[in-house]
Amino acid sequence: MKRPFSFRSPASAAAELYARARTDKGETPWRDAHYCVVDLELSGLDPLTDEIISFAAVPIDLGRIITGDALYGLCRPTRPVPEQSILIHELRTVDLDEAPPLDEAIQPLLSAMAGRVLVAHVAWVERSFLARAFARQGVRLREPILDTYDLGRLLALARHESAAPSALGELAQSLALPVHRPHHALGDALTTAQLFLALATHLDELGPETVQSLARAKQRSRTHVH
Repeated sequence: MKRPFSFRSPASAAAELYARARTDKGETPWRDAHYCVVDLELSGLDPLTDEIISFAAVPIDLGRIITGDALYGLCRPTRPVPEQSILIHELRTVDLDEAPPLDEAIQPLLSAMAGRVLVAHVAWVERSFLARAFARQGVRLREPILDTYDLGRLLALARHESAAPSALGELAQSLALPVHRPHHALGDALTTAQLFLALATHLDELGPETVQSLARAKQRSRTHVH
């Protein structure tokens, strides 16, 4: 019997690797797990109309940042980058003219994230944009996703301190951590990676943490409030 014609292209090797790779289970002690810290620079914050224009990924293995395996990439947008976005990340449309389109540029990121738990700061942004980009590759963005914003808020509540800063740089500085090149994907990914290790370590000192318990930071914060 003849198969029906499909417009969908075969999954790439990177997409198949991402789909097949096993990630650490929720009960894994957090320091024994493997993570991929991701930061995106965007043309705007609406995943329906805006685009990823650069990305970075920094792996963490067994509580250590593997800087030598960090990844950085540019994506050529389909529309001019708005001026208000350029003022933030300083990436102009002309700077991206030679970059590959998203579907091609995203392949190394799929490979870098395979088998790793995603970590991001204010993670709804990365979740929204990556979910759409990965869907174009025929794969679903894997859970859990850890958010350093939620972890910072949880730590402040657990210590009965004033609310933690929401901005990445301010939260890092509140823990005496360096801030690497703000609003550059690789700089922010490195800052987030260091922040994640610091926050997870401080929380673990208050009680043993697992991948799943860190993923539930937002829900746990609500119980502290109430």
